[in-house]
Amino acid sequence: MGCDRNCGLIAGAVIGAVLAVFGGILMPVGDMLIEKTIKKQVVLEDGTIAFQNWVKTGTEIYRQFWIFDVQNPQEVVVNSSRIKVKQRGPYTYRVRYLAKENITHDSENHTVSFVQPNGAIFEPSLSVGTENDTLTVLNLAVAAAPHLYPNAFVQVLLNSLIKKSKSSMFQRRTVRELLWGYNDPFLSLVPYPIVTTLGVFYPYNNTVDGVYTVFSGKDNVNQVAIIDTYKGKRNLSYWPSYCDMINGTDAASFPPFVEKTRVLRFFSSDVCRSIYAVFGAEINLKGIPVYRFILPSMAFASPLQNPDNHCFCTEKIISKNCTSYGVLDIGKCKGGKPVYISLPHFLHASPDIGEPIEGLSPNEDEHSTYLDVEPHIKGSEAKLYCAYSLA
Repeated sequence: MGCDRNCGLIAGAVIGAVLAVFGGILMPVGDMLIEKTIKKQVVLEDGTIAFQNWVKTGTEIYRQFWIFDVQNPQEVVVNSSRIKVKQRGPYTYRVRYLAKENITHDSENHTVSFVQPNGAIFEPSLSVGTENDTLTVLNLAVAAAPHLYPNAFVQVLLNSLIKKSKSSMFQRRTVRELLWGYNDPFLSLVPYPIVTTLGVFYPYNNTVDGVYTVFSGKDNVNQVAIIDTYKGKRNLSYWPSYCDMINGTDAASFPPFVEKTRVLRFFSSDVCRSIYAVFGAEINLKGIPVYRFILPSMAFASPLQNPDNHCFCTEKIISKNCTSYGVLDIGKCKGGKPVYISLPHFLHASPDIGEPIEGLSPNEDEHSTYLDVEPHIKGSEAKLYCAYSLA
């Protein structure tokens, strides 16, 4: 007897159910295979895609600078007027174009050590002018000398030299000199000078950052690129208590499978501390969906606003006994020079800090710091903003 219509329906239902079961099995198996492949490729070891891009980035990385040009130096010196500034920039440099060096694998601890060579190449096509553009800026030597030579006798000598050399509070310098260094004639007059070359990032070119030792992720993919030690230590020796700890990655990459609830921690040798970012939004970056993590205002808050920051307040005068916020004293890691960092235009800083300066216009869209992270594969595109000042 042939199979009637009901028999065909039953057979179809059975086949459909079997296919559904196999589909239910194959889909999670497929996801597991994809996840396993990703985990294998993000490990920092020879032969993986991640390692190849980690040793030398396949994309161009730029560092852009905007500099405040003082418009009324004489009025400030003679009449103690408010400082009027005009922002100039960007002046763009290509960085991180050199491959990591002295790469050493430790198979027992699942770590890899390296140094990152520093170099900066000026990019005229991405800049508003040339490296030889001259700006009126703070006289770094006059600002730094009293801190470099705290001895009372030397202070008297410095004041005499300032008057004799007619050194002003301000000076004219090219962009290249200000950023990368110049020999200052004033410091050459000081007996047994500690330094004679100054610059916001001096020394930089032909130097290396590190040694870094990071986890390869071989035994735990969630540890990929997390810093184990920096210059052989797990602490910086700049800050008291837990503020001195080295946390997270170097912000160039993060472990895969980033979730919105995660706090991204990273260390920056430029700002001499570990810091963090929290999820802000989902965005489309050049056709790729990414998570944008933003540096929160609480990261630079005063201890009154954020008690966790108490150990970052090591200076009591400018910080008004740790009540001001938005500016961090990093002089201890800059050889004793009076260097402070903030977000551009003193974003999220105490109103009194920017009050003596005319021409500031802080806003979140232009001056916030953020990292764009592809959540599934190791990698990030960062916009790390900070402003350096000497006081």
